Amino acid sequence: MPPAKPIELHKRHGTYNATRHGPREGARVAVAPVGKVPDFDPSSVFEQVLADGVAWLAVTDSPTLAILRDMLQERRELRVLADGTMEARRALRELDKTILSCLSQLGFDPTARARLGLAEVKAEDALEKIKARRDKRRT
Repeated sequence: MPPAKPIELHKRHGTYNATRHGPREGARVAVAPVGKVPDFDPSSVFEQVLADGVAWLAVTDSPTLAILRDMLQERRELRVLADGTMEARRALRELDKTILSCLSQLGFDPTARARLGLAEVKAEDALEKIKARRDKRRT
């Protein structure tokens, strides 16, 4: 019998089931709207990824995080060169695509968060409204 998949892998693939794999620990994350787009600084972007992803990033994400950190540093250097040649600009755009792909794999876009079950938006149904009114009357 093959070894069981880690829960993080089930969450990432969207096959997580609490009845089969155990309860989630702090999986729901409130996603705050962006007020102002910050200036690009590779170290602050990486720190922000670590701070925001603390609820779902695991030790198994370490290689991806290391690659992301290196790509962000490379982007800083390439951006200086991109002012001159078209080839450097093309390389910068390709690197940007790779960085965005890496961020997506780590759960930093709406689709990835939904796949991980982190940013679920659920409309209140009629039964929940009735229960809320009943609880309000009791207090």
